[in-house]
Amino acid sequence: MRKKRISVVLKQLCCVLLCLIVIAPFYMVVINSFKPKAEAARMSLSLPTKWMFSNYIEVIEKGKLIQGFFNSLQYAVIATIIGVIGAAMAAYVMSRRRTRLNKFLYYFTLCGLFFPVNYVTLVKVLNTAHLNDTKFGIILAFTSAMIPFCVFTIYSFISTIPVEMDEAAVLDGAGSIRLFFQIIVPMLKPTLVTCFILQFMSVWSDFLTPLYLSSKSRLFPMTMAVYQFFGKNTSYWNYIFADIVLTCIPVVLVYLLGQRYIVGGLTSGAVKE
Repeated sequence: MRKKRISVVLKQLCCVLLCLIVIAPFYMVVINSFKPKAEAARMSLSLPTKWMFSNYIEVIEKGKLIQGFFNSLQYAVIATIIGVIGAAMAAYVMSRRRTRLNKFLYYFTLCGLFFPVNYVTLVKVLNTAHLNDTKFGIILAFTSAMIPFCVFTIYSFISTIPVEMDEAAVLDGAGSIRLFFQIIVPMLKPTLVTCFILQFMSVWSDFLTPLYLSSKSRLFPMTMAVYQFFGKNTSYWNYIFADIVLTCIPVVLVYLLGQRYIVGGLTSGAVKE
């Protein structure tokens, strides 16, 4: 009994230690965002000697965060909607018509889960298509990057939906488009919402893609506003930390609102009845 209690205490201490390791960086970023420049540069965990709430106002004005916010929102919403709907339609066809071609396309699509993005090749392709330094090119890159994960997740769930549902809808006179959007999509709601939330968070937090594909400030999302305060000779760490906090707020809100869908959506297709 005593050994069991010791084991439980040790496990709880390990959990607390792991939580502190995860929480400490977030705490450091938030607390230093309210400090003056010199004090924030030390990156200590102590409370500010003087709370500088004006840091956030300066970041919003000098970092063009309003413009960056709408750019990020545009990239995330448009790319995610197109990517999730397109992946759902592709996964449905691949799951229902398991021909050799569809099997090949499915496994070929899954290769995107394992290979990293080659930005040199991507930039050359977009330059050839005259899409570099354009919003359409950035959205296209984001959309293509999310397709493998969405196809994999949705494909597994569609396999659990009985084919008899399709046959009954066809007998009632439903065409292919009506069958998919009125019969299949409502059943895919948990998985589609999960894919939307995860991909929205991924696009919003992405730093490398807009860094490589945009050189004009009017195209910069919120994640790239940090360049306004980080230079070769001097860095305004108080503004950088404030920018990071403001950039993370939308992602945290989206996650808190949709966390129950994430758990349910990822496990809904795990067991086939």
